[in-house]
Amino acid sequence: MKDKMDKKPTITTSCSHTSLQIFHGARKEGMKSIGIAVGERPRVYEAFPLARPDDFFLIGDYKDLLKQEVAEALEDKGCVIIPHGSFVEYMGSKNFKKIRIPVYGNKAVLDWESDRKKEREWLEGAGLKMPRDIKSLSDIDGPVIVKYGGAKGGKGFFIAKSREEVENRLNGKREYIMQEFIPGTRFYFHYFYSPIRRDGYRVAEGSLQLLSIDRRVESNIDEIYRLGSISELQERGESPGFTVTGNINLVLRESLLGRVLDMGARTIEESLRLFGGLWGPFCLETVIDKDLNIYVFEISARIVAGTNIAVPESPYSAYIEPGLTTGRRIAQELKYAYKNRVLDRILS
Repeated sequence: MKDKMDKKPTITTSCSHTSLQIFHGARKEGMKSIGIAVGERPRVYEAFPLARPDDFFLIGDYKDLLKQEVAEALEDKGCVIIPHGSFVEYMGSKNFKKIRIPVYGNKAVLDWESDRKKEREWLEGAGLKMPRDIKSLSDIDGPVIVKYGGAKGGKGFFIAKSREEVENRLNGKREYIMQEFIPGTRFYFHYFYSPIRRDGYRVAEGSLQLLSIDRRVESNIDEIYRLGSISELQERGESPGFTVTGNINLVLRESLLGRVLDMGARTIEESLRLFGGLWGPFCLETVIDKDLNIYVFEISARIVAGTNIAVPESPYSAYIEPGLTTGRRIAQELKYAYKNRVLDRILS
């Protein structure tokens, strides 16, 4: 891969999820970009010219990216793949790890993020509080949330108050986990870790930034209460749903910011110990209870859709640099690495 790292990176990602932000960030930093699309050019970019990629690369199926001729064509253009949640979901984590085109980030993180047991080992090893895992139906002693595997934006997740309710609603064909349901406020913290920059909030050999915070808007769960109690709704065949439909910008009370940065730092330090490190954008998904305990219920080890609320900047990125988005920060990192000949340290 070394010879391919000598080319100026062309920022490349799948045309969905956070692609507008990624292409816009590349443009702001004077870098070329390519949008990968299935079938035909998506027309949506005609409406947003400042977030349109410089070119499109059309494929018949995402698995085409594993073909040698496709990989070589993208490599010849100096492409660096920027992973996002939809991109990994479309390909599947096993296939994504097989991509031979240079990928920004550490692909080893996929094993730790996609395996719930490994994810818990990582986060608890970092000293983070997590909701209690419910191992079996007989262990249910209060409200639980049931989560299915995969990055499907919360599709199919549900809350239940009893073992009987879980049994009645489970989709037996899908893998799932159960966690205790903790009442509180959900905060999604968007970090960026650079292993090659030493300015700002130092962690290990690099630096950590908190770029933005959001909360997800989830299909009908946020509004369904207007129609009556959940039990009344279920009697009528309605159920609360957690499919993500959008995001809301949030600001955290300032006294908690130090704890949030420390949580991000611990996550990075433990990742270095376990699998060689996590770098680039990542998100800790949390709930804060009435006593201001912060529980982490999941990590997303790449750019998340919640960062789209922070364009052209967030209340936190504005304190770092005007007009800084996560998409632009990715472009800055690749630009800096190319200029200083350390691309090999941030690609896999």
